[in-house]
Amino acid sequence: MNCKTALTIVSMFVLSYTHAQQTNAPKFGKGLFNLTGKDSTWSMNMSARMQFLATAEWDSNKEGLYNPSSSMLVRRARLKFKGFAFSPKLKYKLEIGMSNNDISGASEHTGNAPRYILDAVLKWNFHQNFELWFGQTKLPGNRERIISSADMQLVDRSLLNKRFNIDRDMGMQLRHHFNLSDKFVVREALAISQGEGRNITVGNLGGHQYTAHLEFLPFGLFEGNGDYKGGDLKREKTPKLAIGMSYDFNNNAVKTRSNQGSYMVNDEGYYETNISTFFVDAMFKYKGFSFMGEYAYRDAEDPIAKNSDGTPTGDVVQVGSALNLQSGYLFDKNWEVSGRYTNVSLDKNIVGKGVENQYTLGLSKYIVGHKLKVQTDVSYLDIPTETNHFMYRLQVDIHL
Repeated sequence: MNCKTALTIVSMFVLSYTHAQQTNAPKFGKGLFNLTGKDSTWSMNMSARMQFLATAEWDSNKEGLYNPSSSMLVRRARLKFKGFAFSPKLKYKLEIGMSNNDISGASEHTGNAPRYILDAVLKWNFHQNFELWFGQTKLPGNRERIISSADMQLVDRSLLNKRFNIDRDMGMQLRHHFNLSDKFVVREALAISQGEGRNITVGNLGGHQYTAHLEFLPFGLFEGNGDYKGGDLKREKTPKLAIGMSYDFNNNAVKTRSNQGSYMVNDEGYYETNISTFFVDAMFKYKGFSFMGEYAYRDAEDPIAKNSDGTPTGDVVQVGSALNLQSGYLFDKNWEVSGRYTNVSLDKNIVGKGVENQYTLGLSKYIVGHKLKVQTDVSYLDIPTETNHFMYRLQVDIHL
């Protein structure tokens, strides 16, 4: 981080402290300060959060564990700003990442600059239940990815998300919801985006990306937006269910995982192919019990990248499918035990990778909900044709 950036951040914190003394400062977990213009034409809430992660890993075989390794790092460190401008119908969100993981990935495609910006988006409620979003933010893909990294049930997301998610992109989204009955809610979303991922400065290299999402909540809304948070911290008094499905089409994609992964470079510049990704997911919560399931499938028109003469470049689209099943129960004093099973089945004939099965057992202590928590989990990765892997993680999460 350069000096100018550091001074800017320090100045922002000083400003936040000054205004917090002059206004009613929010309680813990609700932001560093809330500001509203004197004429009520704008507002801002600023918050900060950090995740500290320790990991120990071993290779595994029938004889035991070997090749140990360990690491400790600031997994995430972020500043978040949100509010409205001119009218409560025009909202905004800005999220900036400052950890090495957040800003990594600098390349010629990002102007050789760190990728500080996670979200920078305007949300305009232009008519009744319709909202138009413009900017860079998460696409309406799989549920696990849309759940904030601050609200996860386990230390991190699953292998399904790692291999198949469509993450963030720059573009427009149209969102709408309506009621089929007093309780039954339907949500819809359509997105048109650049198709290259976040913080890209070189423009559109292939075609555009199109995403459609449909979601059903037959028993009504979850308390506190719990359908997009891990665990049943609200202890839903009646059963709540959300079922979603998404379809994503990236026209002439140039990356190995739609708008994610590595660029497929050939002798003419970039190899292009149409990539389709399909998601089905569900979330259920009732009296401290929670269950989340997801299925993902990706296909490509021609998944093997080629040069102009038809010879393979060595890059391939990560085609295949994955299943993720995750559940947990929240005990008294906000201790939660959770478990997860993930199966990833990439097309071995194309990708060259065998089936992966990962089993994870987690324990969480929610001190102030997701705003202050300690989480730990152990995972065993079973790969039939390769070395198996054992992993232990411990993470502390604080959100001011």
